[in-house]
Amino acid sequence: MVEYNDLIFEISRSGRVGYSLPKSDVKSVNLQDKFPKHLIRDEAAELPEVAELDLVRHYTALSNKNHGVDNGFYPLGSCTMKYNPKINEVVARLAGFTSIHPYQPTETVQGALELLYNTQEELAVVTGMDAITLQPAAGAQGEWTGLMMVKAYHEHNGDKRTKVLVPDSAHGTNPASASVAGFSIVTIPSNENGLVDVEELKKHVGNDTAALMLTNPNTLGLFEREIAEIAAVVHEAGGLLYYDGANTNAIMGKTTPGFMGFDIVHLNLHKTFTGPHGGGGPGSGPVGVKEFLLPFLPVPRVEKDGDTFVLNSNYPLSIGRVKAFYGNFGIIVRAYAYIRSMGAVGLREVSEGAVLHANYMRKKLEPYFEAPFSQVCKHEFVLSGSRQKKLGVRTLDMAKRLLDFGYHPPTIYFPLNVEECLMIEPTETESKETMDAFCDVMIQIAKEVEESPEIVLEAPHTTVIGRLDEVQAARQPVLRYKKAETAVQEKETVKA
Repeated sequence: MVEYNDLIFEISRSGRVGYSLPKSDVKSVNLQDKFPKHLIRDEAAELPEVAELDLVRHYTALSNKNHGVDNGFYPLGSCTMKYNPKINEVVARLAGFTSIHPYQPTETVQGALELLYNTQEELAVVTGMDAITLQPAAGAQGEWTGLMMVKAYHEHNGDKRTKVLVPDSAHGTNPASASVAGFSIVTIPSNENGLVDVEELKKHVGNDTAALMLTNPNTLGLFEREIAEIAAVVHEAGGLLYYDGANTNAIMGKTTPGFMGFDIVHLNLHKTFTGPHGGGGPGSGPVGVKEFLLPFLPVPRVEKDGDTFVLNSNYPLSIGRVKAFYGNFGIIVRAYAYIRSMGAVGLREVSEGAVLHANYMRKKLEPYFEAPFSQVCKHEFVLSGSRQKKLGVRTLDMAKRLLDFGYHPPTIYFPLNVEECLMIEPTETESKETMDAFCDVMIQIAKEVEESPEIVLEAPHTTVIGRLDEVQAARQPVLRYKKAETAVQEKETVKA
């Protein structure tokens, strides 16, 4: 039987063509006149020659091997990989949204501008902020946008502040974004309960503090109970409080960053608000601010003037444009459809469901793994594989074993302040049956570690690609196709 996913080059036969294009009506170009000689091929690229049907089967076979939230459980902690309602896709494909151009006169795209304006208003309510920009294309760009506003605000006030405080449990994008924005980073340690150590925070806050970046609940899935005091400490020092909105799925309709005392917040529409994500995009990372930061928002801003929607760039203190056009429009449309279909009550139930599911799974799994924090979690929770590590099996091994059962593994080795960390987020969209089945497999793997560890150490057993040599894969990656006989020869040479 031909394995189209593996043998597309091997089934190549001279003269077979997998496409049909009209004759080119473009005048041929002499490449010698356009490019340096060393960049021009001496001979055509060696590409497979296959029929269209074989090509279709090849890519279909590859797509069937992909894992996504539509065909399996995807419990990545801190990523909110939940179901993307298909009605969102239908709405985003309406001709009124897909057949317009961002450079059209505003009077011809009033419907699109109205949707953008309404989305801003809805997200302002969800976050407790006074104004929203939809421009940033992802959460990380939203972080950078917020930090550039922090910088602009302090500079406008003649206040030179150089440091951004970041908890040791923060998402890695927090210090990265702060660094790109030109700040130096100060790490604030967690206390024994996995929360910000307020006394340590007080030691590091000062006249040079520009902001504290915080997500609440944090990446351990724990709510910062002392958030009011944390906000007071930062504000009294003249700093701003920045909310990383990656975990907003836990608080919608229950509380808001604005109520907690945050000045700036970014959201991930491609997480909390069901825009599809993964594989590098697409994303959307709107940023909200309190009123005193409104002059610094990116331009143009979508505003309402009477019954007309306009793009306003008349903000001299603005940090400028951060994204071409007006954001990732298609993702914004999907998020708006989700918000309007759920309503205020529905969004609150989303958070209640996410928290209930996470605590249900936490209690089922805690007897079989170390639980570094036993208090009630929010939308996600962490376990430690330290018990299994003492028996010679790492968290990484258990994650690979999960592949044999058709599950995408949870996040591992993050947050960094938990040894052999397993970070699990079921989201509100999974059924009890799915969660029970996943927990049963996790329990089975824990028992295998004790009784037959070689099964776990040699996993995965059922995937197309088996256990890789991680060091060689990192240092000597194979980035291009090699014929089967060539690959075998090279493998034998490496062994010798």
